[in-house]
Amino acid sequence: MSQMPQQAALSKCPSCEEPLEPGDRFCGACGYDLAAVPAPPTDHPTIVMNGSVPAPSPAERGAAVRPPQTPPVAPPAPPAPPAGPGWPAAGPEGSGASAPTHRPTDLAGTDSAGLPLSGPAPHPAPAAPAVVPPRPAAPPAPPPAAPPAAGAARSSGVRFDRPAQPVAQPDEYLLQAPDPRVSAERGQPAPETTGTPETASVPDTTVCVACRAGRVDDDGYCENCGHAQPRERDHMEQECGPLAAVSDRGLRHHRNEDAFGIGTTTLPDGSPASVAVVCDGVSSATRPDEASLAASRAANESLLAALPRGTHPQQAMHDAIVVAADAVNALADEPATDRERSPHQNAPACTFVGSVVTDGLLVVGWVGDSRVYWVPVDRAAPPARLTEDDSWAAQMVAAGLMGEAEAYADQRAHAITGWLGADAYELEPHTASFKPDRPGVVVVCTDGLWNYAESAEEMARVVPVDAAVRPLHAARVLVGHALDGGGHDNVTVALVPFPAVPQGAGSA
Repeated sequence: MSQMPQQAALSKCPSCEEPLEPGDRFCGACGYDLAAVPAPPTDHPTIVMNGSVPAPSPAERGAAVRPPQTPPVAPPAPPAPPAGPGWPAAGPEGSGASAPTHRPTDLAGTDSAGLPLSGPAPHPAPAAPAVVPPRPAAPPAPPPAAPPAAGAARSSGVRFDRPAQPVAQPDEYLLQAPDPRVSAERGQPAPETTGTPETASVPDTTVCVACRAGRVDDDGYCENCGHAQPRERDHMEQECGPLAAVSDRGLRHHRNEDAFGIGTTTLPDGSPASVAVVCDGVSSATRPDEASLAASRAANESLLAALPRGTHPQQAMHDAIVVAADAVNALADEPATDRERSPHQNAPACTFVGSVVTDGLLVVGWVGDSRVYWVPVDRAAPPARLTEDDSWAAQMVAAGLMGEAEAYADQRAHAITGWLGADAYELEPHTASFKPDRPGVVVVCTDGLWNYAESAEEMARVVPVDAAVRPLHAARVLVGHALDGGGHDNVTVALVPFPAVPQGAGSA
C-alpha cells in the first residue's frame, strides 16, 4: 500500500521550538504540522548575502531523472545587485569588521492605508527580481506580483473606511451611553426631557461613540470599528416638574432591564400630586426588559388617570399594580414559533414599586424587592425604609430564623417570592400610606442601587442634601454611586420631593 513519505525525525518544533517525541506528526504545544517541514538539503551551499538566492538542488525539486553533469549556462551576472536595500556583502574571513545595522524602516513598503512608510531615508521601490532560468523537467516559477503603488485604485470587494491620516483617539472609549457624571466635562450636556423614558435617552447620532469616526448602520453597529452602539435604554433620564428619574444599564449587564414612569397631576381639590413607578425585569425570565417597560407604562398611566377622578391614592396604587400585572401577563401570549424555540423559559416577569405624593400624604406600593426610602431634609431626623422585600432573605428575617445581616449575606438573599408575571403564584399587591410631619425626599429604586446603600441610614448618607430642589442632579449622583461601587446590576432611581410641589416648579 502507499505510505506517507518519511523524513528524518525532528528534535524540536520548527515553530515554537518545543521538544518533540519520535513519531510525532504534529507539535503538541502549538499544533504545527510537522509533515509540512521540507526535507533537509543534501548539500549545504554557502549563501552569498547579495540579495540573490541559490538555485534549489535536483532533490529538492523532486526531479525523477538526474540532470546532466554539465552545468547549465547561467545568465550573465548583473553589473550591480538588484535595486533595493543594500544588504552588507560578506567580508573577508577574520576581518573582524562588523556590518552596519539595518532597520526595518530601510525597507520600502506601505501601511494599511496604502501610504509609503515614513523613514529617515526611504529607498526607491524595489524592481522586480530577475527570474532564474528553469532547469530541465521543471516548470518556471511565476514572478512575484509587484506591490500596489500608493494611491492606486483598490478592489471594490474591500472597503477601507479608515482615514488616510491617523485620528487622535480619546483617552477612553465610551462604549455605553454618556455617563451623566462626565458629560459636562466633555462639553456634552446630558439630555433632559419630559417625554417618555424610552425616548428620553441618548440623542440621535450617526457617529460611532467608540472610534468617533465611523458611521453607524441600521443594525446599530459602527461600519468602521464594528462596535455596537448604545441602545436607547442603556441610559435614560427624565425630569418632570419637581421630580426626576435616571436609569442606567450598569457595568456588567448587556442591556438595561429596568424601566420607570414619572408624572404629575392635579387632584379634584386642585392640590398637586406626583407619581413615580420603577420596575425591574426578572433576568431569569423571558424578555424581562419588555415586562418592566409594559408594567411601568401601564401603572403610570393608571395612576395619572385615577387620581384626578378623586380615587384615593392608596386605592389608585392598588389598582395600578393590578393593571401593571395584566400588562405583563399579556406578554406571555407570544407566537407559537417562539414557544417552540425556547419551550422551557419562564414567562416575562418583573418587580414593581411606586409612590404617590400629595400635599400631606405619601402612598407606596410594591411587589418584589424594589424599595422606597424616606430621607428627611433635616438630616438630624431619622430616615426610614417604607417597603418590605418579597424575597427569601426577608422571609427568613420575618420568621426569626436569621438576622438581617446574615440573611442578606446569603447567596439566596435576592431570590424573590413575589413578582408580576403570568407564572406568579398569586398576585399580592402591597400598599401603605404615611403622613410625614416634615419635608423630605422619597427615593424609589431597584436593587441595583440599594445593594450599595442597603440600610436607610446608608441611603440617607449618599442622597445629596439638595435632592429636594435638584432631583435630577441627585438622581445622577445616586446612579454614579452604584456605578462606582461596581455597577453589577441595572440601576434605576426616581426622586420625589415631599410634600408635592405645584406644577411648574422644577429643579433649580
